[in-house]
Formats: sequence, C-alpha cells, structure tokens
Amino acid sequence: DQIDRQQLMRVYGALLWSLGKTMSSPEVTRVYVGSFWQEPLRSMDNAALFEDEERDLMKDLAILPRQSAVRKINELVKRIRKVKALAYIIGYLKIQMPNLMGREKKQQKLINDLPNVFRTIMKKYNLVPGDFPDINEFSAKLKE
Repeated sequence: DQIDRQQLMRVYGALLWSLGKTMSSPEVTRVYVGSFWQEPLRSMDNAALFEDEERDLMKDLAILPRQSAVRKINELVKRIRKVKALAYIIGYLKIQMPNLMGREKKQQKLINDLPNVFRTIMKKYNLVPGDFPDINEFSAKLKE
C-alpha cells in the first residue's frame, strides 16, 4: 500500500510476465493484489481494490478443496490422452516396419520423418499436438 495505482499495475504486469516464463500452464495464473499486514493502509488510493482482491482470495480459498478434485481428474485425463497418442504412434510405427529385411533403414527413415508421422496420426485420429511427446526426445528414445 506504499505505491500508487500506476506503479502497482507495473509491478503486477512484471510479476505476471515473470510467472508466465516459469509456469508451463497455458492459463494465466491468478495473482492477488493486496496489503496483507496488520497495519492500517498508508494510502487509501487502492483500498477498494485491496478489499475486492481479499474477498476474491477468501472465496477461492473456500472452494479450493472442490477444485482439487477437479484438477486431479483433469490431470488424469491429460495423462490418458498422452498415453492414447503414444499408443497410436507405436502402432503406426509397428505397421510401417518391414517383417524381415531392411528394418534398420526403414526405422531410420521413420525416425527422420517423425513430424510427418505425427501429423498423419493427428489427422487420422483427430488428436491435438499437445497430446504428443516432444519430437526430439521421442526420436532420441527410438534411436536407443
């Protein structure tokens, strides 16, 4: 509560920018603005904002247990989607491999063509890119 509204917005923007670089979530992280100490406010410029933010924080804390269950379900669904995409990839690669001769050559060709393989599977099974593993890491694993 020692800075004016414009300075507060600059700090808020800088904080969100920095958090965005460290968090892998596509959603914007909720940051609460307030004066969370026992002393009275020194400036009343942001008093209404601080009260609204504190009310929002308390409301969000109250529903946190319910959100926890939903978050766990969402994480499980996300993992299932990744496993499903991985199963389609492995199945596709297995079908493409010859049974007898030329396995190494075909394997190398498929590894080099992983971006197209991923696109083919995305179109065929109506999947999204976020469900797929990182191409570089996946190709390194296949080469092992």
